[in-house]
Amino acid sequence: MSELDLQIPSAFDPFAEASAEDSGAGSKEYVHIRIQQRNGRKSLTTVQGLKKDFSYNKILKDLKKEFCCNGTVVQDSELGQVIQLQGDQRKNVSSFLIQAGIVKKDHIKIHGF
Repeated sequence: MSELDLQIPSAFDPFAEASAEDSGAGSKEYVHIRIQQRNGRKSLTTVQGLKKDFSYNKILKDLKKEFCCNGTVVQDSELGQVIQLQGDQRKNVSSFLIQAGIVKKDHIKIHGF
């Protein structure tokens, strides 16, 4: 009957490692810059993961002025505050955040096609 004591392999969870990294106390806090396709050639750039110490409205104001686009700060239940900008501003936003000293280059992840 000792054969019944064998461990049965469980289902593989491909996201277990990613969620373990995010939940750790010493894990890096990343700023995620994403692009979402709207309709046709229109797109939307989102910035999430900035520290709560920063004033999102002041950062948004500087981003809008620098890149000549419109944007808003959206409150999300899971993600917190998210900055949304019109157009594909991924490279512009990442360089702006690095030059302003808000985020280090190692802590930025750019997503999208």
